[in-house]
Amino acid sequence: MLFHYTAIQGDGTKIEADVDSYSLDTAIDLLQKRGLSIVDIKEKTETTQLQLFTGFSLFKPKVKSKDVVIFSRQVATLFEAGVSALKAFRLLASENESKALQIELTHVADDIEAGVSLSDALGRRPELFSTFYVNMVKAGEESGKLNETFLFLADYLDRDYELHQKVKKALTYPTFVVGTFIAIMIGMFTFVIPKMAALFADNDATLPLVTRIVLGISDIFVKYGPITFPLLVVAGWFFYRWSKTEMGTRKIDELKTKTPVLRTLYQRIFLTRLADNMNTMLTSGVPIVKSIDITAAVVDNVVFKDLLNRVSQKVQGGTAFSKALYEEPLVPNILIQMVHIGEETGEIGYILKTLATFYKRELDTSIDNVIGLIEPAMIVGLGIAVGILVSSVLLPMYTLSSAIS
Repeated sequence: MLFHYTAIQGDGTKIEADVDSYSLDTAIDLLQKRGLSIVDIKEKTETTQLQLFTGFSLFKPKVKSKDVVIFSRQVATLFEAGVSALKAFRLLASENESKALQIELTHVADDIEAGVSLSDALGRRPELFSTFYVNMVKAGEESGKLNETFLFLADYLDRDYELHQKVKKALTYPTFVVGTFIAIMIGMFTFVIPKMAALFADNDATLPLVTRIVLGISDIFVKYGPITFPLLVVAGWFFYRWSKTEMGTRKIDELKTKTPVLRTLYQRIFLTRLADNMNTMLTSGVPIVKSIDITAAVVDNVVFKDLLNRVSQKVQGGTAFSKALYEEPLVPNILIQMVHIGEETGEIGYILKTLATFYKRELDTSIDNVIGLIEPAMIVGLGIAVGILVSSVLLPMYTLSSAIS
């Protein structure tokens, strides 16, 4: 929030300016630490035209995941060199190439200067720093190992970013091809097929079933296109809104875990994140129950989130982590056995790190397999669609040419 204040400097000079802070109390603390005597301060509510537009998420500058990875490594280096949190964030805010991250880091530095802990300052920006990230920093503050914590976070975010990029890359090519094909089909049904229909009508040709179906679809596009497309857009918008509701999210996530090909892919994404998150937090000294709860909070799939919540409740009740996992059918036996070994030897962090590496390789294989299945399936599907379309045109043309000869 932006506050306008009037204050007296140490030399008696009166100044008026604006300060950006999380709350009024934080703004007052920040100004007092700068040696200012506050005369008046109030929230600035005037909105300029530019602020009106930039207030929308579409126009707000975005912080990229890669920027957060680089920032985490830089913070770790500065902490290792003995630089204080306030100086580190001021320095990174002034030197960072990302304008959006500069703004956020400046706000974090202001909060730290006002007496807010680093983890709380980061927690006030959930769109940038996840629950997992904030709790890791809090654990680093408590253990006095912030530099190691930020190195752990940088490595973790790097792996997570690579995972997102791999999944995104796997879906980009099929989406582009299918989208292009749909656009071409719409053009064919709207502009080309109607001309063929007129030709067939002029010659009073007897049309096969496949041709009548194609002509019927084309007729719908021509007659009801101006109505159909807006309705499809509205339906898509309602589906999107529904998918963001609790029920919609649950239904879609359940479908992901039941679809034969996708089930293995999403299970391995979950297992990779579970092992990686738990290893990172347990190595940093976060208690196991809290580690499970934080992992549940950052898992993208509701089905797996419910699974971890059940496991957390059982572990809180005194059940061993491996036994709680054993009662969940979606968790494979190899992970349960390895966790059990880790519990007996006291090396659960190392075991989870090994599992994270193993499941990452398995995930890479699953993604390659999905890509390998998508491409031939897509080619076969597109070939069938093109074959039906071509047949619907050539069959009556062949009949016409036979009649003329």
